[in-house]
Amino acid sequence: MKEFTLKEVQKHNTEGDLWIVIDSKVYDLSKFANLHPGGSNVLFAESVAGKDATQIFFGLHRQEVLSKPQYIRLQIGKIQGQEEQIRPLAPGELSQVPYAEPTWLSKGNFSPYYSDSHRRFQVAARKFFMEVIQPESVRCEENGQRISQEVVDKMSEANIIAMRLGPGKHLKGRTLLGGVIKPEEFDYFHEGIIHAELARVSSRAVVDGLLAGVVIGVPPILNYGSQELRTKVISDALSGKKYVALAISEAFAGSDVSGLQTTAVRDGDYWIVTGTKKWITNGTFADYFTTGCKTETGFTVLLIERGPGVTTKQIKTSYSSVAGTAYVTFDKVRVPVSHTLGQVGKGMQVILSNFNHERWMVIACSISAQRLIVEECLKWATQRMVFGKPLASQAVIRAKLAAMISRVEACQNWYESVTHQMNKVSRATFSDSFIRCSPSDELQ
Repeated sequence: MKEFTLKEVQKHNTEGDLWIVIDSKVYDLSKFANLHPGGSNVLFAESVAGKDATQIFFGLHRQEVLSKPQYIRLQIGKIQGQEEQIRPLAPGELSQVPYAEPTWLSKGNFSPYYSDSHRRFQVAARKFFMEVIQPESVRCEENGQRISQEVVDKMSEANIIAMRLGPGKHLKGRTLLGGVIKPEEFDYFHEGIIHAELARVSSRAVVDGLLAGVVIGVPPILNYGSQELRTKVISDALSGKKYVALAISEAFAGSDVSGLQTTAVRDGDYWIVTGTKKWITNGTFADYFTTGCKTETGFTVLLIERGPGVTTKQIKTSYSSVAGTAYVTFDKVRVPVSHTLGQVGKGMQVILSNFNHERWMVIACSISAQRLIVEECLKWATQRMVFGKPLASQAVIRAKLAAMISRVEACQNWYESVTHQMNKVSRATFSDSFIRCSPSDELQ
C-alpha cells in the first residue's frame, strides 16, 4: 500500500481532486463526492477536505461502513508512520467493549459453569460463524433469498445442525467443529454457545432461516417417532439434505395449542389430514412438517411429508423472507399411521415438552443479540460527540446504558442457572412442564 504524508494529502482539497484521511487510511473521494448520501458540501468543509477527518467521520458513521466493497476501493494508501487504530474483529476474536461478551469470556473473570473445553469450542464456533455464516447472512438479508445449500453443507460438515439439538446419542461418531471437542464432552453450555454465536452474526430472520425448523421440528421425531421413521428422516435432516418444519400455530390458535382446528381422521392405515397452519418457520422449503392435529381422542402429532395435498405459500412478515415463513394448507392429505409421533390423543405432551428446549434456544439467541445492542450503544455513545464531549458524558445516557446492562446480565445469570440444571438433572426428576433436559428420551 502506497504511503503519503499529511502534507501531501493537504494538497488535494478541491472539487475533482479530493482526498481525506480516516484512521491512518487515505481515501480518494474525487469521483465519489457527488454520490455522497449527505451531499458533496459536507466533504468540502474546511475541516474535512485534505485533512485527517477521523473524528468527524466516526461521529457520524459506524466502522463497518468502511468495510463495504464500494468504499474499500476508494482507499489509495496510508499515512506514513501511522497505524490503523479502529478495526473489525478478526474471526474468532473477542470484543473488548465492556459487557459485549458474557462474563465467563471476559478477562479476569471465572465461572463454575464453563471449562477450557467451552472456551476452545467458543473460539472455533465464532471463527466458523464469522467466516462462513456472516457473509451469507448479509447476502440473504439483502436479497431475501433462503440460505444457500453450499452453506448448509458446510454447517452439516461441521455438525452444527446436529449440535443445535443438544447433547445425546445423535452426536455419537460425529466430528464436532473439526474435532475441537468429543461428542461425549458436549453439553448444553456447548449448545448454548452455538446459538449465541449464530445470533451474533445473523439477523433474526437469518437465525430462523438457518434451519430453525430442524431445531424445533426434529426433537419430537427423535423423542416419539418409531425406529423406522427416525431412520428415514433423522440422518437426512442432520446432514442438510432434507428440511423439517414445526407446524403447530394456526390463524385460529398459536400459544393456545388446545384451540387448534386442523383435523386428522383415521382411515385404515392412514390419517386423512385437513386444515391450515400459519407462521410456519422454514415452511416454504420444508420437506417434512411435524404437525399438531385434532383427532377423535384428543390432540395428536403427525409427521407429514410434502406431497399431494400439501401446499405452502410465503407469508410477508416484519422480518425478511429468508426465514421461509409459510402458510401451509393440508387438503385431505393421506399420512401413514406409522408417522404418528407419540400416542394418539397424547400430542399435548409431545408438543409442550418440545417447547421447553425451543424456548431455551430462543433465550440463548436473544441474550446474544441483546449484548450486540449494548456493544453498539456503548461504542456509539463513546464516539459520538455532542457539546464538545462524548455522548457518554451525559448522565442520562449513562443511566440508560446501565439499565440495559443490568437487564442483560440478569438474563445471562438466570439462563446459565437453568442450563446447569439441564446438564445435571435427569428428565425423569421433573415433569415436562418444568424443563426440557434432553432432546430425546433415548439420548441420555
